[in-house]
Amino acid sequence: MRILVSGSLAYDRIMTFPGRFSDHILPDKIHILNVCFLVNGLTEKFGGTAGNIAYSLRLLGEDPLILATAGKDFAVYADWLAACGLSFEGIRRIDEEFTAGAYITTDQSDNQITGFNPGAMKHPCGYDVDGHDPGDILAIVAPGNLDDMRDYPRRYKERGIRFVLDPGQNITAFSGAELTEMLTGATYLISNDYELELILNATGLTLADILSRVSALITTLGENGSIIRQGLEEIRIPPAKALQVKDPTGAGDAFRAGLLKGLCAGLPLEKAGRLGSMSAVYAVERHGTQEHAYSLPEFMARYEENFGPL
Repeated sequence: MRILVSGSLAYDRIMTFPGRFSDHILPDKIHILNVCFLVNGLTEKFGGTAGNIAYSLRLLGEDPLILATAGKDFAVYADWLAACGLSFEGIRRIDEEFTAGAYITTDQSDNQITGFNPGAMKHPCGYDVDGHDPGDILAIVAPGNLDDMRDYPRRYKERGIRFVLDPGQNITAFSGAELTEMLTGATYLISNDYELELILNATGLTLADILSRVSALITTLGENGSIIRQGLEEIRIPPAKALQVKDPTGAGDAFRAGLLKGLCAGLPLEKAGRLGSMSAVYAVERHGTQEHAYSLPEFMARYEENFGPL
């Protein structure tokens, strides 16, 4: 079974300021803010929802297809994806734009100032899914180009393709009516608990209303694991144990990869959720969203230590 992963590809450019922003911002001059922070350097990491999910799926032995856009500076990222054995078939190049990029400056109090340039992500990928056998496809619609996020759910529902809807940080970009249309008929709706509240508020739907529109609702709770709701059933998924906690960024995308792996294998939702928890903890243990690595036997051995036999 092929997994289609639509979302974003981005460079995360991370800088560290060796002081505190608050020491350099005058409260009475905030209306004419003009500051410059001298940083200690810059590190560049590969990121974006589609890239992150596909990366962890590849570690898990899958061959996902990334559906996203990239810009004129994509060559370094492309080399990385090629080294990981990932296909470029679903990636649309936009030569007049830069690849989406987040510019993140963190101070000594862990405060952050972030600028995000969507760049190529402003353009839809528009990959044609009609050539795929609906019975041999599982898809996820993750945050990325807004037109793609509206279009892919419609096309998947028309084609009878199972898919996970993951509106994430783009929830506020859609109207309540758009969100309702997107989630109605989705096989699975996934979000964290805060994002679920945003969806409920935007759509005016109740939890029961959502559960009548999707096959299952999956809510991640960070270090507290996750909840899977299906009809009247509620399944609590415990977190896996981290060997060390370095950076929670990317854990959600890694969770989704583990979940998709389980769904692709036809596992019950509870076991798919536990695969998600195990996948997420690897991301937490490293700085960056595509810095963790493991072999499949290593992963399964650690899964059994946490949850017992699969």
